[in-house]
Amino acid sequence: MQLKIAGATALAAAAALAVTPDLAVAETLPGAGRSIEAARATWDTGWFHAEVYNKALEALGYEVSRPRSLTNPIFYTAVAQGDIDFWTNGWFPIHDTYRDDFEYGAELVGYVAKGGALNGYLIDKATADAHGITNLEDFQRPEIAALFDGDGDGKAELVACPPGWGCELTIEHQLDAYDLRTTVEPIKADYNAAMASALGRYQDGEPIFFYTWTPNWTVGILKPGVDVVWIEVPFPSLPPDQTDYMDLTTVPDVEGCVDNPCEMGWPVQDIRPVANSDFLAANPAARRLFEVITIPLADIFEQNAKMFRGEDRPEDIIGHAEGWIADNQALFDSWVAEAAAAAAE
Repeated sequence: MQLKIAGATALAAAAALAVTPDLAVAETLPGAGRSIEAARATWDTGWFHAEVYNKALEALGYEVSRPRSLTNPIFYTAVAQGDIDFWTNGWFPIHDTYRDDFEYGAELVGYVAKGGALNGYLIDKATADAHGITNLEDFQRPEIAALFDGDGDGKAELVACPPGWGCELTIEHQLDAYDLRTTVEPIKADYNAAMASALGRYQDGEPIFFYTWTPNWTVGILKPGVDVVWIEVPFPSLPPDQTDYMDLTTVPDVEGCVDNPCEMGWPVQDIRPVANSDFLAANPAARRLFEVITIPLADIFEQNAKMFRGEDRPEDIIGHAEGWIADNQALFDSWVAEAAAAAAE
């Protein structure tokens, strides 16, 4: 049964608000008078879709805080305790390592993007072709490592992940598993800064070696198969909390990989919202919204490229979200309407 609100159903009221805000309608929306504490990841490639979700929640009448940028360990503890209501930057299974921190008070709900989010290692194609480099195992050879050594210590410099990121733990595990400690040095500085430095070296004709994920601006600027190649790992090896996914690390049809299927060493990831369980129980409209929203990876790629080209201020990212919503208004309105209907049942 749908509750009649201001001469219309809750479903119609939410859709109307998305187009023409009206105070009388706004006061009857499921989020009216309720505030939400939002968070986002420290990697800025996840900020665009966080803004789209925030705009949808605001269309339901919620007052959404400006998202706080939190590291993974801090977020997962905070969301379980109810200090934060949600974020849209869960990466699974790579974030399974935090399940003990959040499962007693929070849960995964919906998918920003289901499957298709890749992780792995790349090098520039020119060096790969010239030296026959196809596998991370090749970096055990000092002469190969020396090609990527910028500071003269004999170790290849790998653009890796900053402390606190889920990928940092997997990279550390794999450096041990593939016997690379004496020949590879993981660079754990700010990721964007480290990648910008690598891009500069590439443009100067020097070899580069980096970890990345998709969606990300890196593979928009450095095209796999043209500028860089995904290299394989010698065998699957994941941290103990991810061993159930070892059979999922071989991925078919990866553009720009040295082989097909590609033994990437990482399972394909789902990008998912994670929300406090009490918050979801008290807000069925928000739960349903999280369940129905999904954003094409290609659109996230496109927005990430805009940030790399300099449109990276907070107001730019909000503008990107607003522009995407305008281009997909009917879809956006349908999400809001379905979420409002869930609250009225």
